[in-house]
Amino acid sequence: MEPIKNRYDFVYIFDVLDGNPNGDPDAGNLPRIDAETGEGLVTDVCLKRKVRNYVQLAKGLAHPFDIFVKEKAVLNNLIDQAHDDENVTAKKSTAEKTEAARKYMCEHYYDVRTFGAVMTTGKNAGQVRGPIQFTFARSVDPVVSQEHTITRMAVAKEEDAQKQGGENRAMGRKATVPYGLYVAHGFISANLARQTNFTDDDLILFWDALKNMFDNDRSAARGLMSPQRLIVFKHESELGNAPAHKLFDLVKITGKTDRPARSVSDYDITVDKDNLPSGVSLLEII
Repeated sequence: MEPIKNRYDFVYIFDVLDGNPNGDPDAGNLPRIDAETGEGLVTDVCLKRKVRNYVQLAKGLAHPFDIFVKEKAVLNNLIDQAHDDENVTAKKSTAEKTEAARKYMCEHYYDVRTFGAVMTTGKNAGQVRGPIQFTFARSVDPVVSQEHTITRMAVAKEEDAQKQGGENRAMGRKATVPYGLYVAHGFISANLARQTNFTDDDLILFWDALKNMFDNDRSAARGLMSPQRLIVFKHESELGNAPAHKLFDLVKITGKTDRPARSVSDYDITVDKDNLPSGVSLLEII
């Protein structure tokens, strides 16, 4: 299939209730927060990980939907497999082998042709700039990071049981955000899609991932995470018909209550459809 022909920009809105959407390992795995504004953050890497996980579940790593950066993968081994392909070994020069290996990786791995990858850590398969990129997701309002003491009615070691005289309790802590409505912005480049052969089928799968990935990534730590809106701006041209930031300004999120929000129903989410620029159409997928 041919690569996509249109540029897209999108707004992805999701929320979390009583959970930790993206812990920071440098801060004891507490929810990520902008220190100056108190707004919650979820990294682009976290969102891409969930997309990868969904595609792996939905497609079972079948060709051409294998995942390059998957759990416990040894990336250089996968790059070596590309260099063992007959279409790569048939090339004579180093540059030709690198380019052939790059094409192999784009053809076989969904996340490489979607998000890109640096594949120069072993045998050289080049670097790929992916057509889809995310910003960090940022909460609409400041969030409060809460820590909760939790109890486990068991201990790990016999000596701990002896110290407690058979009580066998262990204490721990759990961090959550009571509620946060998060907004991420995304960009899809038709020009870069042509370089990786990112197709319409790949794009449909990506939309499916954004709709369904939280339902297949449940964790006691993450509470209730749900996709709420996926607002897509489709350009008629490959290079685009309007600046992305102007399109994002058409999406307005306003609070409806004076008390702290605890549901998406506490917000009004609107799109100014009357001021869509010429050559841009609106797709509301969620």
